[in-house]
Amino acid sequence: MSFTQPLLLPYHLRDVTLENRVVMAPLTRSRARNHGLAPIDLHAEYYAQRASAGLIISEGVWISRDAVGWHDVPGLFTGEQVAAWRKVTDAVHRAGGTIFAQLWHTGSASHPDFFDGRPPLAPSAVNPGLPSPTPTGRKPTVRPRAMTAQDIRRTVADYATAARNAMAAGFDGIQLQAGFNYLISQFLNPRTNLREDLYGGSIENRARFLFDVIEAVGEFVDLRRVGVKAGPAWSETGEFVAAPATVADSEYVLGRLNDYELSHLLLMGTMVDPNGGPLEHLAGDGMFRHFRKVYHGTIIANVGFDQRRANRILAEDLADLVAFGTLFIANPDLPARFASGSPLAVPKRDLIYGPAAAGYTDYPPSHAERPASATSAAEPNSLA
Repeated sequence: MSFTQPLLLPYHLRDVTLENRVVMAPLTRSRARNHGLAPIDLHAEYYAQRASAGLIISEGVWISRDAVGWHDVPGLFTGEQVAAWRKVTDAVHRAGGTIFAQLWHTGSASHPDFFDGRPPLAPSAVNPGLPSPTPTGRKPTVRPRAMTAQDIRRTVADYATAARNAMAAGFDGIQLQAGFNYLISQFLNPRTNLREDLYGGSIENRARFLFDVIEAVGEFVDLRRVGVKAGPAWSETGEFVAAPATVADSEYVLGRLNDYELSHLLLMGTMVDPNGGPLEHLAGDGMFRHFRKVYHGTIIANVGFDQRRANRILAEDLADLVAFGTLFIANPDLPARFASGSPLAVPKRDLIYGPAAAGYTDYPPSHAERPASATSAAEPNSLA
């Protein structure tokens, strides 16, 4: 493809200049196989290999011990973890990259196996009906324990502490995981949030937790370095199935994000066939066309993109950046491959979730050289 393809043009993400518009999406890879849930040397090698992405968003990272809900995923709630992540961010920066940490709490999507038999915390005592990836395999979720007002305050504070830890660890910013079927989405979802206090009932109340988190995080991190992953595209399983009010609820939430000078919104497209359901009109590019009119900041489009579709959606101004997940697993130098037209490698799917270097850091680069003019073909967009 031509070197003028939109994917390879630079972009001003608030006060951060990105070399290109290719984003590495958050990818759970289950390599933190240690009691302290700290990243290891493999993490530093893995992320540094992919530093040519305009922006790397890390795998979801635990904000607290209560947040854990997937085996062998690192955290950001201890000094050991912060020091270990510093090695990762240093490696990425030496390679010329930019990296944000995604802050994660699984809520009721977790399992008692992570808590010595105790049920996980959630907005309400509603079993979400999901599979939970425990250390001994996937198991069905259980009825969680409804969070008290004190639990909510502590969890909001945990997000803020994790955000502060992320900056101490050298991350360039953070992203809040407010999508899919995890804790913040559990507050937003009327099926999993049956509360009768200030955090339940109307969408204004159900969204209160998210905005409390944003404001708490903003005490420690410039909100221009804070992104949010959110939208109506849930897993469409268990209690996370779109309802007639889902789109309107998302319009409220994403519209209110405009009240904050955030880094970005990562908006996921539909993950299952929406035909016949309330998200039917959001199929394909419909998600981005619809919410482009709702959220006025930087939108990172995600789910189901190849190079051609990504360039088209950027050219049509339906998004500003595009996040790739699976393609980055086996193609550490993905922007260079896009620039040269080199073939794309296929990931070893049986090794996606561990346990070691195989299927993680052993994918070779293409050795393709990116044209020098790729980043000078046009002035970068700016939202400043």
